[in-house]
Amino acid sequence: MKHAWMIEIEQLLNDNVLSATPVAGGDINLAYCAQLASGHKVFVKTHTAPAVSLYLREAEGLTLLHKAQALRIPNVLAVSERMLVLEWIEISRPHKHFDERLGHGLAKLHRASLPTFGLAHDNFLGSLPQINTPIPVWSDFYRERRLYPLIQYAHKNKIIDKNLFKRSMKLCERLHLLCGSQESIARLHGDLWSGNIICDKNGSPTLIDPAVYGGHREIDLAMLRLFDSPSPRFFAAYEEIYPLDSEANERIPLYQIYPLLAHICLFGKSYIPSLITALKHYE
Repeated sequence: MKHAWMIEIEQLLNDNVLSATPVAGGDINLAYCAQLASGHKVFVKTHTAPAVSLYLREAEGLTLLHKAQALRIPNVLAVSERMLVLEWIEISRPHKHFDERLGHGLAKLHRASLPTFGLAHDNFLGSLPQINTPIPVWSDFYRERRLYPLIQYAHKNKIIDKNLFKRSMKLCERLHLLCGSQESIARLHGDLWSGNIICDKNGSPTLIDPAVYGGHREIDLAMLRLFDSPSPRFFAAYEEIYPLDSEANERIPLYQIYPLLAHICLFGKSYIPSLITALKHYE
């Protein structure tokens, strides 16, 4: 008996699903490699009860990244409230210049600016709602749309205590002094950790699972360093295309606070020590 999502794929793609094999798909979705009668394979994300518009928003984000023509982005083949169907990317070993290709490509992506901090619609970071209502000043946007909602969520749900709540809110009051000079609004991946960068059959980087919005490019770079930093070759290649401010390194912990808060809200208190370490840089 076929799953409902298989029947929907057949209707959307006008192709029969011969088989579906589970694959690693992260912490939120069920993921499959589906073999079609036409001979093609497709990647399918689905969920028994997805958040409203979860897959529609991800598809829009993938399309925004694709339009930058900077790095390989999986093509969206079909999308509905129930599922997202993407081209299948064959995974291979990195080319010897993988890091340089990633650095150049990410710099080009960030230079493909968007018109505002935020986006025309809200989306998701993992399963967390991500509010994108535009604000013209980056420090205000980072405070109001990124940090405040997660600090308040974590405190309300008793994940962080009153003291850590106050320390986090105190940092927010000083963001206008900490966020650096205004730059062109970067087209951000938005959830850029090493697990969302895969290597295609040509050995080149491919970006997946975005949470796209217009923002300060340093937040992508800070998140990329949060759990496993790229090589110096990546950063050298990035700066060949889009040099960073001389004080950018001082802001790495600042821009890691948002993904750390997200991990605290999604996965619990084990990430609190890392949040405290980041806050200490600015106290």
